[in-house]
Amino acid sequence: MRSGRPLVFAAILSAAACGGADPPPFKPLADNKLLMTAMVDPNADLVWDAVKTIDTREGTQEIRPRNEEEWTAVRNAAVTLAESGNLLMMVPRARDGGEWMTLSQRLIDTSESAIRAAEAKNPERLFTIGGDIYEACSACHQKYMEAIVNANK
Repeated sequence: MRSGRPLVFAAILSAAACGGADPPPFKPLADNKLLMTAMVDPNADLVWDAVKTIDTREGTQEIRPRNEEEWTAVRNAAVTLAESGNLLMMVPRARDGGEWMTLSQRLIDTSESAIRAAEAKNPERLFTIGGDIYEACSACHQKYMEAIVNANK
């Protein structure tokens, strides 16, 4: 009879580990269009505008983050982009479980690379990754933009 006690104890521990309080409710406030307008677009612009070269008749101007505050702003924009990819994967924003998720993950991954480039204060790498982020956004827009715009009319 004693040999059954460990099994009962293990069953109780297992049930306790699986149970617990319900997670807090998720309350999405922005649809995909508003999420793009309020979060993705301005933060993508900040990353893209952080490193560039402007050639004029007067000469060449190299735009780069020049101090800790500017690098932090670029890093924070990249963090917001990455987390926006996570928000795009959540119901009710997710359009499907296939390519939508793949493209959202691509936004997360490229933005994470931008975070690392900003933390390393590497303008050349940040410039290249900005192109990767642009390609990730463009691929999603090509597939889903019309459906998102029409859904919000």
